Amino acid sequence: MFYWLLKNIIIGPIVRAVFRPWSLGVGNIPKSGPVIIASNHISFVDSIFVPLLMPRRMVFLAKSDYFRGRGLKGMLSRFFFTGLGMLPMDRSGGKASEASLNTGLEVLNEGKVLGIYPEGTRSPDGSLYRGRTGVARMVLESGASVIPVAVIDTDKVMPVGSNRPRVHRVGVIYGKPLDFTRFAGLEGDRFILRSVTDEITYEIARLGGLEYVDVYASSVRQKVPARS
Repeated sequence: MFYWLLKNIIIGPIVRAVFRPWSLGVGNIPKSGPVIIASNHISFVDSIFVPLLMPRRMVFLAKSDYFRGRGLKGMLSRFFFTGLGMLPMDRSGGKASEASLNTGLEVLNEGKVLGIYPEGTRSPDGSLYRGRTGVARMVLESGASVIPVAVIDTDKVMPVGSNRPRVHRVGVIYGKPLDFTRFAGLEGDRFILRSVTDEITYEIARLGGLEYVDVYASSVRQKVPARS
């Protein structure tokens, strides 16, 4: 109910009126069944615009920091992000990340739409960086369709490091479904996982006309100044 209110009554109409977002390819999203929305990630507000412009409700795996705040502010933050349909994802690796991926699989096993950023973190400069193979594992274990997505100019609304949004028109391009059923049963093969992940990220780059950089974004975020 809170998700519906935010999207259709509280936040959605205001965002549409102020930022006038455009979209392409919404009809590519399957009307039912498990779907993974795999998007580039250039701004905090990506998690607002991507679900806003699509007809089905979706759940995003978001960094767990959003859910760890203390006091009243932390409680309100958890309430807000949960209402937006976000689930905490621990990026520290090991068993914590494994548990987060299993949570994503539960969403897909229920036939729902799951949003994930294959890069694992926001791009420091707008380029598309190497994807983490967790997305491929979820694809192969769930059998879900994959919709590659490119968000356009959201970094001009809220650049990395900014606390205040700027008014700028943004867009979301939803690509055609990618089918990886040919790799069913091979989720334990790391070479297959890398191949699937790369195919997804290459298609995201193609959709958005993005420069692809074959290193992990997390390894360069402290070295490359954020684009303003």
